[in-house]
This record gives sequence, C-alpha cells and structure tokens, in this order.
Amino acid sequence: MAQNKFNFWYLSSFFISLLVALPIITVFFGFFESTSDYFNLLKNTFLLKYISNSILLLTGVLFLTFIFGVGAAYCVSFYDFPGINFFKWALILSFAVPAYIYAYSLTAFFENYGTLFSILTYLFGPYEYNSFIPKLDGLFGSILSISFSLFGYVYVLTRASFYYQSQNLIDAGKNLGLSSNKTFLKIILPSARPAIVVGLSLVAMETLSDFGTVSFFSISTLTTAIYNAWISFDDLASANQISFILLLFILFLFFIENFSRRRARYHSPTRGGFVNRKKIKLTGQKSLYAIIFCSLLFFCSFIFPVAQMIYWTLKFPKYLQDLNFWGIGFNTLLLVFLSCALMIVFAFISNYGNRVTKSKFLEVLTTFSVSGYAIPGVILAVAFITLVSYLDNFLFINFKTMFIGSIFGLVIVYFVRFFALSSNGIKSGYLKINKSMDESAYLLGYSKFKTFTKVHIPYLKNSVFLISILIAIEIIKELPITLILRPFNFETFATTAYIYASQDLLEAAAAPSLFLILIASTFILFVSKYILSDN
Repeated sequence: MAQNKFNFWYLSSFFISLLVALPIITVFFGFFESTSDYFNLLKNTFLLKYISNSILLLTGVLFLTFIFGVGAAYCVSFYDFPGINFFKWALILSFAVPAYIYAYSLTAFFENYGTLFSILTYLFGPYEYNSFIPKLDGLFGSILSISFSLFGYVYVLTRASFYYQSQNLIDAGKNLGLSSNKTFLKIILPSARPAIVVGLSLVAMETLSDFGTVSFFSISTLTTAIYNAWISFDDLASANQISFILLLFILFLFFIENFSRRRARYHSPTRGGFVNRKKIKLTGQKSLYAIIFCSLLFFCSFIFPVAQMIYWTLKFPKYLQDLNFWGIGFNTLLLVFLSCALMIVFAFISNYGNRVTKSKFLEVLTTFSVSGYAIPGVILAVAFITLVSYLDNFLFINFKTMFIGSIFGLVIVYFVRFFALSSNGIKSGYLKINKSMDESAYLLGYSKFKTFTKVHIPYLKNSVFLISILIAIEIIKELPITLILRPFNFETFATTAYIYASQDLLEAAAAPSLFLILIASTFILFVSKYILSDN
C-alpha cells in the first residue's frame, strides 16, 4: 500500500522529534554567542579546575560502580547461596535513593556530633569521639554517594548478560585448563563487555550531570558552574558555553554506549548452541563471603540512607509535622501524571509515524531527538530558557511568562529529558508486532488511525505500564530541572529536601527524602520482574 510521505502521521512524527531536538540544537548554537566577561574570567581561572574535578569524580565513580555492579552480578548469576533470591532483587533498590539524598545521609552520620557520635556515646559512654570519626565529604563523599546510588545500572545490565551466557563458555575454559579465576577474567568477563560498557556509560552520563550531590559537598564541577552562571551571575551566554563543553563529554559517552550496544550479543556463538548453566552451590566459608559482600552492598546502598532518614524523622517529629505532605505529594504526582501522559501519547504517535511512513530522514531525526536523555537536566533547563528568550525576541510574544516558572514549561523539559524512555520502550514493543498484522487490519477496512487505536495500543498496554513507572521514578528523583523551572512556591519532595539541606537543616530534609525513597521503592518493586530477566 503506497503511503503519502507528507500525511498526518509523517508530520506529527516530524514535529514531535523537532520539538525534542530544538533545545539540544540550542546548546550548540549557544556556544557561538559573543563571549561574556564572566566566561573569559572563568576560562583564565577556574575552568580547568571544574574540568579536572569532573574527570576525577567520573574516574572514581566508574571504578567503584564497576566493582560493585560486576561483583554483585557475578555472585547472584553464577552461585547459589543462602539469601540469593532476596539479594537479586534487593540490590536494585539502590535506584530509589538519589545520590544527593545519599550525600545527606553520609554527612548526617559522620559529621561532628552526628549519628555515629551518638551511637558511640550510647554504647561506650561520653568521650570526644569526633577526632576518630572519618569525615566522608568533599570529592570522596561525592564519589561514594554517586557510586552507591548508580551501581544498579551496571548490576542489572551485567546480570542480564551473565544470565544468558551458555555453559559452553565455562566448559571451554575448563577444557583449556583455566582455573575459575582465569575463566572469569578471560572468558566470562570479556563476553559481558558490551553490557558492562553500556552500564558504565549510563553511570558516566549520570555522574557528569549530577548537581545535587556535588553542590551539597561544595565540589566545583562543570554542572555547578552552569548552574552558578545562570542563577548567581544571571549570565545565560556563559551558562550555554559551559554547557557546550560538558555536552562534548556527554556525547562522547553517548556514542560509546551506542557503539557497544550495536555489538552486544545475547546469544551463545558456540557451535553446540545454548546450554543452560547450573549455578555452583556455595557452602562454608565461600558461602559466607558471598553473603557478606551482598549484605554489605545492600546495607550501604539502601538500608543505611533509609535508616538515617528514619532516625532523623523520628528524632525531630516537628519537621514531619510541619511538612506539607499532601501539597508536596500532589505537586510531585501531578508532574508525574502530566509528563507520563504527554510522553506516552507522543511516543505512540512518533513510533507509529515512523512505522507507516518508513522515512529514513524521520528515523534519523527521531534517533537524534532521543539523545536528550544523555544530556544533564541543568543543560536542558538552560537551553530551554535560551530557546524561549530567542522566541521572545523574534516573535514579540511574551513566551517567558508562559514557559519559565510554569508547570507547562517544566513538563516540556521533562519531556525532552526523558522522551527516550517512552520512545524506546514503545519502539521495542512495536518490534514485536509483525507488520502483517497492519496489512490484515487494512484488508478488513481499518484506517491507519483505527489500526493504531484498536490493534497497536491494546497490544502494547504492558509496555505502557512499564514505561510509565520508569518515567515516574526518574521525575520523582529529578532535581536541577525542577529547581530551575518550577513555579514560585511550587515544591516537590526532591526540591524540598534540597532546600533544607542547602540551609544546613539535614534533620528537616529527612522527612521529604524518606517519602521520596519510599515512593520510588514502591515503583521499583512493581517493575522488578521486568528488570530481573529470570523472573
């Protein structure tokens, strides 16, 4: 059936992809604006420090997330030990704890006269314990906080890769006379390399885009420089120019991730075909090592921050009583509902448009537009403000009051940032629908619109459920976009916790942080069977 390229579906897909791509394009053009005095000063003084801090932070986080993620994935994939069925899903709960909330917990526990001081005093009596308590702050504190929050990316992807590795690979190592350690290093680990690289690339992009953690620990990175240029110095040109530098790092990682994913294999290339692998049952001391490693990782990544937030909440009930839970909860869920509805509707239209028009240009534009997920929220917020300012000047319409400091503008930037989740989720669902179903529907007299509503949408309802929850988790935790673009006196759990923490009121930040973690954990448990491949 011949298709008119410039029909409703083509134009709809084109404009949706263009809408997502415009703020990204704005960042590139913003770099070529006239250089401001502030940027010249920054270039001659602190810019190298911002870059070096970003690289040091990235290096430390990648090292720790590799150890945590690959180590945990290896334990639960290849061995059977007491508690494995609990650990395999419990370890993904680290996704529920944003790095900036972990930073609050770390500081509250190890600070002078903090939680650890109180515990030591209760157990051993009064003493000046502060001189012995380590201070986990600064760059090291940032690395720990981000690593424990993000290692789940490496864990989930590596675990999926390990799960689909055939027993033939292990047998090949044994036939070559390799020990268990050498088999892991020379066969198992290299075969999972694409998944590990993808996981580490996602960690790297999230690390470079982190704002809440580095801001709390007063670490000067490119992200904080962008925020300060816009908020503190009201210099949009400098913010765009610094954004461009950070964007180069992000795009480099984005291309690495795409390149690795293209070469990833989830089947066994051996001649004997796929042979199910039996887990090795651990007993005695070896079993104890596996339990201790997984327990420590679960405790440090989830129980520790949650326990600290509960402790502060119970110790200072006044802050819980003063918290406008219903108002903040309504604001948070309102943003989740509006963003999910917008993203899913537009993802359906965009993907169906690509499906029926078969346009290569449209496919390339869509691929470029979903790169917004790889761009830090602070960059997208600044790019959106820049774009609205351009439109203000050219069209002589007051777009700023419509989009900046409004829920509408906030949802649009969420849309740009997280559209990749909905678009790729719907796309993966569409790949399972044979195009012969479309042709059968057309032969039965269905129009394209009726085929879309009566055939595709019901078939993809499970994908919609999964995508909605993933988007909800991201939006609940999102900080810089909400902080910059939210309406006056409009708070979410994330912004409320951040504002209290920035005022050095960690006790007050505990209650909103705890609610954020509990809501995100609930959503994560709903999708755990999709995340864990053998469920």
